[in-house]
Amino acid sequence: MKKGIVLWLIVLLCIQAKAQQDTQVSQYIFNGIYINPAYTGYKEDLFLQSYIRSQWVGVDGAPKSFSVAADGAFNDGRIGLGLTVNSDQVGAQTALSTYLNFAYRIRVGYDETSHLALGLAAGIMQLGIDGDKLTPINPGDLAVPMISQSTIMPDVNFGVYYANKRYFAGFSATNLLTKFSYDNNPDNMLLPVPHPHVYLTAGTLIPVNDFLVVKPVLLIKDDMKGPTSVDLNGFLLIKEQLIFGASYRSSIKLYPKDNLQSNLSSLNSIGLIAEFFATPLMRVGYSYDHSLNSLGHYNYGSHELSIGFYLGSVSGANDNAARCFKF
Repeated sequence: MKKGIVLWLIVLLCIQAKAQQDTQVSQYIFNGIYINPAYTGYKEDLFLQSYIRSQWVGVDGAPKSFSVAADGAFNDGRIGLGLTVNSDQVGAQTALSTYLNFAYRIRVGYDETSHLALGLAAGIMQLGIDGDKLTPINPGDLAVPMISQSTIMPDVNFGVYYANKRYFAGFSATNLLTKFSYDNNPDNMLLPVPHPHVYLTAGTLIPVNDFLVVKPVLLIKDDMKGPTSVDLNGFLLIKEQLIFGASYRSSIKLYPKDNLQSNLSSLNSIGLIAEFFATPLMRVGYSYDHSLNSLGHYNYGSHELSIGFYLGSVSGANDNAARCFKF
């Protein structure tokens, strides 16, 4: 009963705000294309990856996500092309989106081994909500749809990404058209619509010896309405085959937001992430997140599984060692 109440409150808050958050994904660290279109072509291989995520296991109607992404570098590495397909479900809400990604990659630095990429993703998003799955406390509540609603709208994402052999940093903005499309679509006013999000990422590789490399990574995520989220990640790359790490997710008061409660907890989750090369051309990853806030008492954590395949390098230059360091 308590689990159902928790989920109902989450869904109701989304409907009342007429907005929803971007999909929470932990393994963006292994494939930045999920949050930044400028990452497209970064691996310089034809790379196909899919992940499935089940969040807050044990809560009825908790978020479930599935995604497939494919990308590669062309024209001597100067052009990145990719495709992403994402499916999300949160209780009565559903979202299906498809994006075509384009990145223009510029070689910079005295030895031209660094890249600065500008990326753009254009696509469509189908949003829906099934009123039959919602039971309002007050019958006739106009904030709760009583029938199924859906709409299709265009969307655009933008990003910038810089990387060399030791450092990387990226900035991206998503859902740049959905708010405009929503405001001009009065027939579906009860649909929760993704609002713009911004992402800032940075990280470095620190070699310890011939077998061990340390990689700390920072992610800041903000939607200008809810709490600003911060991910602190630390990874170990062992013998160019196993990647193991931990993450801590919290919120910070980056700037004043008058619409937020002053007593909101900053605690979010802690997690473990691992990925290994099952073969030189196949990567398998798994992550587990445990909620640190009160929601942690009502679920069995969040689980995410990914699998990726290298389909070959256009230039033929990549080997297993190079692929390991491009995570």
